[in-house]
Formats: sequence, structure tokens, C-alpha cells
Amino acid sequence: MDEHQRTLSEEAIYLIAAHPNWRESRVNRRLLDMARSVARVDSNDLYTRYPDYFIDVAAEQARLAAAQLIVLLHPIQWYSMPALQKLWLDEVLTYGWAYGAGGDALRGKDLWLVATTGSPSDSYHPQGYNRYFFDAFLPPYEQTAALCGMRFLPPLLLHGAHSVSEIEVSQHIEVFGQRLQSYPRWPEMDELGNCVACNVPVADRAKD
Repeated sequence: MDEHQRTLSEEAIYLIAAHPNWRESRVNRRLLDMARSVARVDSNDLYTRYPDYFIDVAAEQARLAAAQLIVLLHPIQWYSMPALQKLWLDEVLTYGWAYGAGGDALRGKDLWLVATTGSPSDSYHPQGYNRYFFDAFLPPYEQTAALCGMRFLPPLLLHGAHSVSEIEVSQHIEVFGQRLQSYPRWPEMDELGNCVACNVPVADRAKD
């Protein structure tokens, strides 16, 4: 691979968007539109692509392999991701490919969560009705990245997506677009550690 090809490969972005009802989306739909305007972003709208929930694993793995940055774009639902996004993880990030013995296809890549919440930021507080700071709900994302040998980048979050001002929404979308355009030249990149190595013993994958 020559230097030009290597640079393109390192900066390629695969964005996986999941929203069960785009017509009701105030922010995520516009974030997806922004991503589609960036030439080097390969975007996938899961609920449109897989309305029958039958995921083309080989195609998804090929798109992941071609990218350096993987973006998960979705609203937070019940403190996690939408159902089809979780199914995508279950079926695409397979043992022996994404993690475990021989599973190094994603090693050294970056994983970025771009998410919205309906609740305002002050609800994610020990005295708020969500009872925890939002960071308490991030470990499953962080560990998914670690198990696959990926680096988990600081998430881009917008709280109170239903109620924040239009100015705040527009500013958030602009920041998102700028981040896509400038990746991997983000100021905080030099401060992030290397990808964590999580070795899964073969015995832990014994068949039932």
C-alpha cells in the first residue's frame, strides 16, 4: 500500500446510525444528514438498511475493516442503545474476528459514541431522577471498544434533545461536522492512551 492509500485508509470513517423513528428525530436525523455531507464518511442507517433485522454480517465486517474511525450515532434509550444497534453488535462483532483468538480485525481503530438524551443534563445526577452521572452508563461502550482492541474516544453528547434551543442544536451539529472533517487531528488525541489489550482465554469460549 502506497503512502496515499495508507493515509486514506487511516482516515476513513464508518458511521452506524440507529433510530427507530427518524420522523420523530429532532437532532439525530440532522446529525446523519451532516455525516452524509462529508465525503470520506461511509454512513449506514440501520433501521432503513435492515428493516427485517436480518443483518448482512460479511458486508458490515467489510465496511468496518475499511475504516479507521467507527462512529455509533443514536439516541439513548433505557440507558443504552436502540435494539437494532445492540443486535448489530451481537452479530457483527464476532469471536475470532473482532475479539478473542485471531480476532484482531478492529485492533488499533477508534470508536466514537455520538448520542443524544431526551432528559436534561441535570437529571443525570445523584439527586436527579436518573440517579447517576451519565458517565455511569458508558462502561459497556468502553469495554466493547477495549475487548476489540479499539480506542474509545470522548463521546459527543447532547442532553435534553427535545427541549434545548435551536441555537444549541445547530451548534452541536456544526461541532459534529467539524470533528468528522478534522479526524484524526483532534487536540485531545495526544492525551489518549493506547488501545487496551483484553485477551480472552480459549477456554472461556467453550461450547455449551
